[in-house]
Amino acid sequence: MKPISLDHFLNKEISLELIRSPEYMTYVGVFDRFNFILKHNEKLTIPTSSYYKKNHENKLKRLSLLKKYKQENLTSSQKITQKIAIFDTENDIYQYEKFRYHSYLFNQISGNHLNLIEFMTDTHPLKNYNDALSYIKRVKLFGDILSANLEWLKEQKKEEIYPPKFVFDHVINQLNELVNYKENDNPLIYIFTKKLNDINIPTLDVVKLKEQLTEVIRLDVNPGFLLILNFMKDNYDNANVHHGVWSLPNGDEFYNLKIRSFTTTNYSPEKIHQIGLSEVDRISKRMKEIFYQLGYEVDKTVGEMMNELNENSNFLYADTTDRKKIIISDYNKMLVQAEKDVKPYFERLPKSKVEIRAIPEYSEKTAAGGYYQAPSLDGSRAGVFYANLYDIKQTPTFGMRTLTFHETIPGHHLQIALNQENKELTLYRKLGYRTSAYTEGWALYAEQLAVEIGMTKNLYDELGVLQSEMFRANRLVVDTGIHFKKWSREKAMDYMKKTTGMSDTQVRVEIERYIVWPGQALSYKIGMLKILELREKAKEKMGQNFNIKSFHSIILDQGIVPLFILEEIVNEWIDDNS
Repeated sequence: MKPISLDHFLNKEISLELIRSPEYMTYVGVFDRFNFILKHNEKLTIPTSSYYKKNHENKLKRLSLLKKYKQENLTSSQKITQKIAIFDTENDIYQYEKFRYHSYLFNQISGNHLNLIEFMTDTHPLKNYNDALSYIKRVKLFGDILSANLEWLKEQKKEEIYPPKFVFDHVINQLNELVNYKENDNPLIYIFTKKLNDINIPTLDVVKLKEQLTEVIRLDVNPGFLLILNFMKDNYDNANVHHGVWSLPNGDEFYNLKIRSFTTTNYSPEKIHQIGLSEVDRISKRMKEIFYQLGYEVDKTVGEMMNELNENSNFLYADTTDRKKIIISDYNKMLVQAEKDVKPYFERLPKSKVEIRAIPEYSEKTAAGGYYQAPSLDGSRAGVFYANLYDIKQTPTFGMRTLTFHETIPGHHLQIALNQENKELTLYRKLGYRTSAYTEGWALYAEQLAVEIGMTKNLYDELGVLQSEMFRANRLVVDTGIHFKKWSREKAMDYMKKTTGMSDTQVRVEIERYIVWPGQALSYKIGMLKILELREKAKEKMGQNFNIKSFHSIILDQGIVPLFILEEIVNEWIDDNS
């Protein structure tokens, strides 16, 4: 019997993972037309210990089979696929076997209590009456999910792993808010009702459906949230007095794994720390040059000068009731302009549209400044750039263009939508692997590209780009500072405040994010530096043969890959075209 090809094997694997994850099936979108058979839109994953164990056993089998494919029998594309799959699977196995309970399941920025609500309000489709019934059935499962989460927390407790005190404070406050919402303020009810009214469901049906949902929240959702809330309160005094993962069992080894997974390099924490310090110094000098050109007295640190600029009312929106609507409108104008400006530098632009929305109020206090949600695979759901408009100081006008470039065009939306629309990529290459070293590295590269090709309209806009880049260079310093050099949260906040000039709110939210998500923040700048390094290498070796459109295509056309594989791809392209 002829052995199954690598592509078919991994496509089958990713298909099985899709089927095992009703959330993933909904997120992808292409299966929704078959929901009457699969009924995935009325299901959610119940994350029991047996679920995790079964998933681990599947990973072990996958790794064994992956290694049986011989290189000489694979195409060049399949060789890349095999390397990606082995790298990713080995990291997952190592994480489960050595550091199963090292993550903070309930945290202030990506905790499961927030993820559940966001999935229902932002991803679950509500296009008809049956979708509404499925919504209610899904929400009813929150209780089972949170009960399983509680068992996970109890296992974590046995290993004496707890998040820092500020995480307890945030999560307790968030859970208290969730269980004490007035009915119409509850995001699960508010968004549900709004979407039903938008699709013209009869008023009587809306009333009945809302009553059903309200009862489910009372009987299933709130008791589930209370389980977690009570655990957090009962274990409050056990909060970790330290902020870095170095303080966890085998914490340094855990951090090295996070660096390997997120940056897809074997860089040491010390090397990354030093890269960060060097980049902070370089960017500071350029920012001072711009301040001088703009006529400012350069007699303070860059952070102090940017802080004054951040608080200058000339660059801030008035805190009016329609402020968010005005800002979103301005963001959309910037997006339209960006789409026009990038056309000469890319061989293809995505067909999928991107929308800009404000981050929901229930999570805006602790969410990052902005984030992107990819479109569905079938294009039925647009990509979304969520902007945090909680604090007026989070949206100085000179920083808006660079955030638009990062999250939409030529950043995340361009890269991710092109990836999903690429007919040359297998299902595994589109959906089976993600690394922020590539995706965030590309988005940060996109910001610099925007400056290079004139998408910034003045020196203040360039200061916004440089502040963003300084912010990412800072991450190399503070993430390794917290998790490797044993910095406190306060020391990291002080460093970031002095060197970036970001608002107090932004600095606090970001540092607290790095504490609960170790290593992820390193990926942006490390990925960007690698893409720039490869571009300079290509220019040097290819000379007149170098073409920026072709370079961007070679970076984007292979889908999401680890940096070490991206380097191999570009090196081969250089050799073939020099």
